[in-house]
Amino acid sequence: MKLNTVNVSFALASLAGSALAGAVYTLNDRIVGEGFYSSFNFEAIADPTHGRVTYVDQPTAQRLNLTYATSNTFIMRTDDTTVLTPSGPGRNSVRIRSNRQYTQHVVVFDMQHMPEGCGTWPAVWETNESNWPAGGEVDIVEGVNNVEPNQSTLHTSPNCSMPASTTQLGTTASTNCDTTANGNSGCGVRLTEDYNSYGPGFNSINGGWYAMERTNSYIKVWFWERHDRSAPFDATNGAWSIDTNFWGTPAAYFPNTYCDLASHFDANNIIINLTLCELMQRTGGDWAGNPAVYAASGCPSDCVSYVNNNPTAFNKAYFQFSSINVYT
Repeated sequence: MKLNTVNVSFALASLAGSALAGAVYTLNDRIVGEGFYSSFNFEAIADPTHGRVTYVDQPTAQRLNLTYATSNTFIMRTDDTTVLTPSGPGRNSVRIRSNRQYTQHVVVFDMQHMPEGCGTWPAVWETNESNWPAGGEVDIVEGVNNVEPNQSTLHTSPNCSMPASTTQLGTTASTNCDTTANGNSGCGVRLTEDYNSYGPGFNSINGGWYAMERTNSYIKVWFWERHDRSAPFDATNGAWSIDTNFWGTPAAYFPNTYCDLASHFDANNIIINLTLCELMQRTGGDWAGNPAVYAASGCPSDCVSYVNNNPTAFNKAYFQFSSINVYT
């Protein structure tokens, strides 16, 4: 029987019109190579989470080779040569924030490598630093101490929570997004369908693509491995126009069922940073540097001593991006 292509297209469109329906977007920002330097600000600030790091400005980062770029790649890393004194400053590292802010949009990160190692806490996320937590926070990539898989999480002001069960590939870890509840654990989803989504596993496959779509109806996060044949062509090739209707079931899905996303999220910046032994209180204790979490990760010594005394342990603690594409 010959299929009517118009009817097939209509059927696909009708299927996409479900709760997981997406939308069409056009390219707004393409950030590649040295374009990171003009698109991001290097935040030489005290670590808000009190990690064992010293964030440096762009000239210092370039002079110390903590960041460098070619025509098609951008790298940012932590220092891996200096033995620290216990009473001295933390290990030099990098934190960058996009110059532009975004509301409803899609962002696609083509990432070849992420930081790995005991004591590391890398993050790729969005927030409005001057209005946190009222302006919301979306953690797209986050984890500690090589513990796989990745976890994507929302952090908000009160009266925002997520259903215990949604249509997603990952596993819901917590449902209350309120930063004042549960030690600011947020409402998180562990990408249990793909343990190559974080750390050494991610790096062993030459990384892949993370994408986040934010609307007033939902927030979605996808992850596709580098050689995943099912990865959507428009997302992985930086097309001028994308259609998230055909991107499949997301790894993490945050609907507005019990959360008015429009009032809990304002214009956010993209932030990429690497902290070490982060000491911000979450779920009753710090995360990367929590003695129980740190030891359970198979890491030696205590976190701060390890970071102080073992600079060469951080030679794989770096981000490598091929591009970031933002669609609106």
